[in-house]
Amino acid sequence: MKKIGITGQNGFAGTYLFNAISLLKDEFQLIPFEKSFFENENQLQDWVKQCDTIVHLAAMNRHTDPQVIHDTNISLIKKLLASLEITQTKPQIIFSSSTQEERDNPYGKSKKEGRNLLAAWAEARGGKFAGLIVPNVFGPFGKPFYNSVVATFCHQLCSNQEPKIDTDGLIKLIYVGELAKVIIDAIRNDSHNPEWKVEHTSEYHVSQILLQLQEFKKQYFENGIFPSLQNKFSVDLFNTFRSYINLKHYFPYKLKQNTDNRGTFVELIKLQQGGQISFSTTHPGITRGNHFHTRKIERFAVIKGKALIQLRRYNTDEVLNFELSGDEASYVDMPVWYTHNITNTGTDELYTIFWINEFFDPADPDTYFDTV
Repeated sequence: MKKIGITGQNGFAGTYLFNAISLLKDEFQLIPFEKSFFENENQLQDWVKQCDTIVHLAAMNRHTDPQVIHDTNISLIKKLLASLEITQTKPQIIFSSSTQEERDNPYGKSKKEGRNLLAAWAEARGGKFAGLIVPNVFGPFGKPFYNSVVATFCHQLCSNQEPKIDTDGLIKLIYVGELAKVIIDAIRNDSHNPEWKVEHTSEYHVSQILLQLQEFKKQYFENGIFPSLQNKFSVDLFNTFRSYINLKHYFPYKLKQNTDNRGTFVELIKLQQGGQISFSTTHPGITRGNHFHTRKIERFAVIKGKALIQLRRYNTDEVLNFELSGDEASYVDMPVWYTHNITNTGTDELYTIFWINEFFDPADPDTYFDTV
């Protein structure tokens, strides 16, 4: 079992990678990293000695003084190299550089210089080094005004702000889940490639991305309609957009009830694409679920009885509680990476309708059990 350490494990890509690796418990053991290790030589050395592979993601992207960006990133790499020298260890090193290496800016320069420093260490010590040159990364929970323009647009739209385009350039993108897969495969294969150009998986103008996100806001955020998702990029972008919605304010989403002498009719789900709708009955006091998905889009709607739906983002502590009743039609959606459950809190049978965007595949269930 390989022991994996990730610098910057609490950052955008680091959190996703840490969580993805944590699902592979039979294959990898994670060695937790703390930012303070870079300020304590003994702690950094102790950590380095435990790792078979170190994924170096820690870096500064933004600062008012560009020189601080460059100096900080180079300093982190030199501290890591010093620990490797002192401990005389040779873990596989995987480094996340950027296509900004091609640009004449302090961040790009720091990435290229850092990659060269690590490559030189590997050549001199006979170590394995994968220097990934990565295109623009986007995905759930990215930091707006810091990680990517996608994160910024999603944050602004979900906060009812008006996004602005400074330069409508063509950008090459990779989803954070796809990047995590590249890194995990590199760990599995003990890869050595000092200049590894990671291929982008999509390419769009900034204006095209904004148009898609604005459609998501109009259809889903404002009208509760699942938009048409024509390709993998659309699915990834939609899941990214959903991660910026304030769940406490948005759910439960109140549905319109059309009542006459015949009873009540409720349009439960309006969608521009397919999927699967199911229903369940649950005895009083019984809990269903306690699992999460990394790609699936799912909705729970209570039509009879009383229920408590709980959500908790994976590897975090805050539990969100939503009380639903069939007396007032409403639903809760399950964001990716949120473990969730539903409990019958009433005295009668609970009736729940479920919708999910793909059929269940036993060979690829995308279902990970984790108690809320």
